Amino acid sequence: MANPTAALLVIGDEILSGRTRDANMYFLAGELTKHGITLKEVRIVSDDPDAIVSAVNALRAEFDTVFTSGGIGPTHDDITADNIAAAFGVGISIRDDARALLAAHYERSNTDFNAARQRMARIPDGATLIDNPISVAPGFTLGNVHVMAGVPHIFQAMVASVLPTLTGGAPVLSQTLRINRGEGEIAGPLAALADDFPDLSIGSYPFQRDGAYGSNIVIRGTEPARIDGAMTRLSDLFPDDVE
Repeated sequence: MANPTAALLVIGDEILSGRTRDANMYFLAGELTKHGITLKEVRIVSDDPDAIVSAVNALRAEFDTVFTSGGIGPTHDDITADNIAAAFGVGISIRDDARALLAAHYERSNTDFNAARQRMARIPDGATLIDNPISVAPGFTLGNVHVMAGVPHIFQAMVASVLPTLTGGAPVLSQTLRINRGEGEIAGPLAALADDFPDLSIGSYPFQRDGAYGSNIVIRGTEPARIDGAMTRLSDLFPDDVE
């Protein structure tokens, strides 16, 4: 049985402008791999309501689980929560439990719990809160969509809160073989190997070293014996050129 699937929707003009480098995709992919969930797609959209709604609805219909990052802070351009509500056709308002968490946090820090900060307690109807042990302001889950902060260390903490609630499959394993030949020389045998092992993902990643070309071949799958078999076959194809 195939592993469950997931998608990530990264929301924010700052990513598309190049001002901010996204780190959340890399982290999420690694965590999902360990949990036996396959990250199948990543999209990046601007702070545009129509783009967010369209992307959320497309991804939640196609994949088992959707994660979003960005746009749930206190400023005017933090519009993710409103557009998640719009995508699901539900209302949104300040919720008592989220407000209580934030009010207690700002009281402890002797900081004004002003109207801007109260925006972070606006939660779509029917959603459940995602714990945020870093800055308290919660994310939330609605249907199969998990809405999280864009700040990497907060995103990571929220992922840690959500992952135990998700049904995973078999962890994805990988092995790598370095072949000191260019891709043009190994493409044919590699394609034949992929045909013989259709249950595995076989990728070629070229490099150049000391003026010579080579390829790192990465074989991924959930069955260790199958990966070992493919790696052995690959080694036998190029006995004098592997490392």
